[in-house]
Amino acid sequence: MKGIVLAGGSGTRLYPTTGVINKHLLPVYNKPMIYYPLSVLMLMDIREIAIVVNPKDEGQFKALLGNGSTLGISIDYIHQPEPKGLADGLARAEEFADGDKVCLILGDNVFFGHGLPEKLREARKWIEEGGGGCVFGYFVNDPSRFGVIEFDRQGRVVSIEEKPQKPKSNCAAVGLYIYDERVFKFAKEVKPSQRGEMEITSVNEAYLKEGSLRVNLLGRGFAWFDAGTHDSFLEAGEFVATIEKKTGLMIGCIEEIAFNKGWISRQELIKLAQPLKKTHYGDYLLKIAGEEA
Repeated sequence: MKGIVLAGGSGTRLYPTTGVINKHLLPVYNKPMIYYPLSVLMLMDIREIAIVVNPKDEGQFKALLGNGSTLGISIDYIHQPEPKGLADGLARAEEFADGDKVCLILGDNVFFGHGLPEKLREARKWIEEGGGGCVFGYFVNDPSRFGVIEFDRQGRVVSIEEKPQKPKSNCAAVGLYIYDERVFKFAKEVKPSQRGEMEITSVNEAYLKEGSLRVNLLGRGFAWFDAGTHDSFLEAGEFVATIEKKTGLMIGCIEEIAFNKGWISRQELIKLAQPLKKTHYGDYLLKIAGEEA
């Protein structure tokens, strides 16, 4: 399975800040926003990752992440010149996927929860063994901002509707999806919505129509943030800060994940920490490596 991070778009909801920098490079507390979705893919043991970006922003991403080799992964960059929607960004990664199943994640989503890696790997196993598509659901107070999942009394998915004025439930489809190799066929068939975008909800509806869409609910023990607005961006940063200060453990630390999985050595981790030595982040990496800060 390969991973795809959607990090294109113009970030208009975070203007004027994003007038000069891509929103996915803004700091959510102590690390760039893009670290959080990357960490989710890495926790799923996905090491081949593509980041879909606007061509003008590619240099900024490369300056931060390079080709991923320092983390023991590979990162490709795919261009999405115009923000035509999530399904459009996904379709552009077909050549990268090369017939493999994929996990798609939005670049401004932050996830946290005890047992999250196990839940992610469980969903991956569903699709690898049985095919189809999987979306993750999370209960919210303001469902009209999201794709809304409707269930019947038996808990089966009845519909998914994009940003409805009258939501049929409070269950939002979060920005994390796992699909079999047919997803690119479905993505290329999507027509622009009334908003003028190729909606990922249309892809999910294609799987739902054939009865192969599954929903993995993130319950009360999980936190999810769509950090694409000023308020949610601030909330995500405050949440990460609170958890890290309370526990002494970091959320979304991609270097730590790479080290714990054996993708990089202790010496390679120390090398990554050295330029950051005067920061709490660098001290944390050195502590993970067993070195004195």
